[in-house]
Amino acid sequence: MIAPTVAHLSFLRDDGQPLPCIPGQFIQIHFEYADGSAAKRSYSIAIGRQPDDAPDAQVDIAVSYVAGGAATALFEGLAIGATVDASGPFGRFCLYPNDANRRYVLIGTGTGITPYRAMLPQLAQQMAQRGVQVVLLQGARTPAELLYGDEFRAFAEAHPQFRYMPCLSRELPAADSPHAHPDVRHGYVQNVLAELVPDAATDIAYLCGNPDMVDANFEALKAIGLPIPMIRREKYVSNK
Repeated sequence: MIAPTVAHLSFLRDDGQPLPCIPGQFIQIHFEYADGSAAKRSYSIAIGRQPDDAPDAQVDIAVSYVAGGAATALFEGLAIGATVDASGPFGRFCLYPNDANRRYVLIGTGTGITPYRAMLPQLAQQMAQRGVQVVLLQGARTPAELLYGDEFRAFAEAHPQFRYMPCLSRELPAADSPHAHPDVRHGYVQNVLAELVPDAATDIAYLCGNPDMVDANFEALKAIGLPIPMIRREKYVSNK
């Protein structure tokens, strides 16, 4: 468990092959409801390995546990070594090789932060090769719900061009907490967006997570003047 209601799960392909994915893509887990009808749920890949740099076939995902949820029951009941059926990868919520922007503004809430974890190696490469700046706004209610927060903070400390800004709506970290640093903000990500002064001439924005958050930031960025192709979105809905 990486948060009170979120599990980080690791799987291996049973054919021993790596998953040929692009960071930001997702897989679908297939299972059956209690009545035998088919069901599926989508999960972003938390590690975006390419075939030529994968030491094994590991596929990691983050799963929100929802009370009474069929998918939650599936994952909570899995023993070590159990198998699930999956398909994919799918999706185009990825960094584009022909991007010429000077800054990425990444915004995520809940498990919508997962694609950005997978993108970290690519972002490091882009920062080194073309000097791009990156800002990550991560929305959560409390410090305990900052998924992969320690990793993002460590990445920011190792890469001066990467700024990590947790936005906490209910509880700020204690003064002696590792999550306490000058870039922590109190409030929702959409309320912090204006502080970054988004610029249509330099920025590409990524929005992932709660649909209301995605819509609010999409409208705000459009009002600022970012062209719609420069605002890339993926909405996460908690399904039972």
